[in-house]
Amino acid sequence: MSQAQVDVAEVHWLMEMLQTVDVGLVVLNCDYRIQVWNGFMENHSGLTPRQVRDRYLFDLFSEIDEDWLRRKCDPVILLKNRAFTIWEQRPYIFKFKNYRPITGSAEYMYQNSTIIPLSDARGQVTHLCIIIYDVTDVAVSRTELESMNGRLRQLSKTDFLTQLFNRGHWEESLIQEFRRLKRYNHKSTLLMCDIDHFKRINDTFGHAAGDVVIQAIADAVRKNLRSTDIAGRYGGEEYAVLLVDTDLEQAKVLAERLRQSVEALQINYNDQLLKVTLSLGLAGYQAYMTEHRQWIEAADKGLYQSKAAGRNQLTCYIDSV
Repeated sequence: MSQAQVDVAEVHWLMEMLQTVDVGLVVLNCDYRIQVWNGFMENHSGLTPRQVRDRYLFDLFSEIDEDWLRRKCDPVILLKNRAFTIWEQRPYIFKFKNYRPITGSAEYMYQNSTIIPLSDARGQVTHLCIIIYDVTDVAVSRTELESMNGRLRQLSKTDFLTQLFNRGHWEESLIQEFRRLKRYNHKSTLLMCDIDHFKRINDTFGHAAGDVVIQAIADAVRKNLRSTDIAGRYGGEEYAVLLVDTDLEQAKVLAERLRQSVEALQINYNDQLLKVTLSLGLAGYQAYMTEHRQWIEAADKGLYQSKAAGRNQLTCYIDSV
């Protein structure tokens, strides 16, 4: 075989590799007109090399942010150094549909890319080669893992039955607010409330009915909260609400509204209407308190005064200290 035949054979298999490699290969001149367009790009764009040859890249693909891509490519031409893009910064350069069955949840192909300067015999950069890598599998796995971790973090601080904060997370929030009040001497109020005669509901209708009641009260708590209030399930049938930047008089209005809304509830369980009421206790933050538990104890005392006085009422606990 002659040298010419060897050279032709090498060019042939190089072209074959260029067309079949599982990455996108795009060569642009310095005016961003397409010179090379391999099989990967043809398959995903539906455009043949002949259709894109010498076409201005940004005319063909309007979804590409021209300013952004030029900021990536111009230094490659000027400095003769490679540049890279990753899907975490921008999901894709070319908006190709995702057809992989394993990552079917992704509508578009996530892409990483490498931008390489191509020089002539004199060392002048005349072209850019953009290599497109399909990283949809990695991106989908990462985003699903992050989403799952987010759900786990949410579950770790949420009460399963009521979807309010669980006691641990709620108390951590209370501690943070207590420290803030110690430092800045603002006013906040703590509300503790408890379902009246809850044991009677469980004994009469069963624990499933009790769960329905607990959920209904939690919904009522949510509906009566402001965006700054922090509510949690403190115990079995006991709820706690931190009323941030709220003095005792303002808190009384909010707590009474909650009491009345619960009193008006008609909770349907197995075609039976269940009626329940709340007993509530309020306590404002006091400067003498040295730890958050004193605040909880003060609100609890107000709650049990409401219980002792006949239930379905609100008591503001005023410490004599």
